[in-house]
Amino acid sequence: MTEEDYDKAHDLWMTIHGFGIRSIDDSKEGVGRFLRRNPNISAVAEAEGKIVGTILCGHDGRTGSFYHVCVHEDYRRRGIGKAMAIFCMKALQNEKVNKVSLVAFVGNELGNKFWHEEGWTMREDVNTYDFILNDANITRFNS
Repeated sequence: MTEEDYDKAHDLWMTIHGFGIRSIDDSKEGVGRFLRRNPNISAVAEAEGKIVGTILCGHDGRTGSFYHVCVHEDYRRRGIGKAMAIFCMKALQNEKVNKVSLVAFVGNELGNKFWHEEGWTMREDVNTYDFILNDANITRFNS
């Protein structure tokens, strides 16, 4: 995936039921910043002149992460998601990253089933926390 793919990728994301989009991180600028920090390891799948699948892939030098993993519903069950995941996993290995994780919403039955069937392990030994970095939250946390 490149920054030039953003508009078509965003169009796809808007068609996916239950998909989470964040105003800052998923803006054109936010995705561009992510792709520049993690060049050549994200993936798109194209068909008929449009993007039908995406994975934003990044890492911190230790653990890889998949974000915005999706395939348009008209193109599912054709191996597109798996092919994109394999591309990203090999790219992470080339970066010397040995583990990858992803977030799948609890209500995403199809996605959760896919990852489970492909041998991914759902972690039950950790809690995941988010904290939105804005001045009000940081001030409150620091009080």
